[in-house]
Amino acid sequence: MEISYNRLFKLLIDKGMKKTEFAKIAGLTPGTLAKLSKNQTVSMDSLIKICTTLNCSFDDIVEIVRNQ
Repeated sequence: MEISYNRLFKLLIDKGMKKTEFAKIAGLTPGTLAKLSKNQTVSMDSLIKICTTLNCSFDDIVEIVRNQ
């Protein structure tokens, strides 16, 4: 199984926000932003910061992709 943050990036597009702008507002490090862009795992603290900033839940930003 893999993780996809495409939902997060679509949400940012819908809100008219750039990734770097959002990361600064949410208090995310450049390393965390890079991991998100590469669909790598990030800490629960980072996911909570994202959800708090966007006023959303985990399933609004993360998708588990099952391998075929």
